[in-house]
Amino acid sequence: MDLVFRALADPTRRSLLDELFRQDGQTLSQLEGRFEMTRFGVSKHLKLLEEAGLVVVKRRGREKLHFLNAVPIRLVHDRWVSKYAEPWAAGLSDLKTSLEQTMEKVFEIYIRTTPERLWTAITDPEIRRKYNFGVGVKSDWTPGARIEMRSPNAAGPLGEGEVLEIDPPRRLVHTLTALWSDEVRDEGVSRVTWEIQPVADSCRLIVTHDQLREGANDELYGGWPMILSGLKTWLETGELLTTPGSLMYS
Repeated sequence: MDLVFRALADPTRRSLLDELFRQDGQTLSQLEGRFEMTRFGVSKHLKLLEEAGLVVVKRRGREKLHFLNAVPIRLVHDRWVSKYAEPWAAGLSDLKTSLEQTMEKVFEIYIRTTPERLWTAITDPEIRRKYNFGVGVKSDWTPGARIEMRSPNAAGPLGEGEVLEIDPPRRLVHTLTALWSDEVRDEGVSRVTWEIQPVADSCRLIVTHDQLREGANDELYGGWPMILSGLKTWLETGELLTTPGSLMYS
């Protein structure tokens, strides 16, 4: 957490995060053009944000795209802010709606566990319910298999999808159609990719939610920081988060 606080202490780095909040997935050249400093200066600030886990870099051909990662901020909230303030609500503002464009959200977290245990926590419906708003995710977990999101406390399914790729315990790709409200149902089908990378005694988990309509309802992706911080908390301590969002369908 010290790296997160140090990164957030600098106004330029906060401005970089604001810029990625406004438009995610930008290159260094795009970000450089929005600040009155050298390319090296912007690159140095981005490197510190990446080291703190607040920015995730993904390659697309020759380009390096920078994505805002809200999970560390979520963890700060769960440890301190939620004790004193109203529940955090994820959201984006000032985005132009365009049906021709799609957007991509990337979330990264490090968890002290094994790839096998992390894979089980992602695919086992009863474990998933512990950190996923009380919602279990059931599937045969084979290519082409149907996925259902359900809770005993909900009248019907809360989501559905199809397994596109599966490589236990490293990679899972599936579609997602949210069904918990008419507003999210109207957004249609998006895609979620889970990538697990062993790092010493821990795992690096990257969740990419893409094929989202630009300006899509933020209920589709805004809950990921809470879900992933709940997953980390449960795997490392055996405890459950008690924020209202985590208990939504519990």
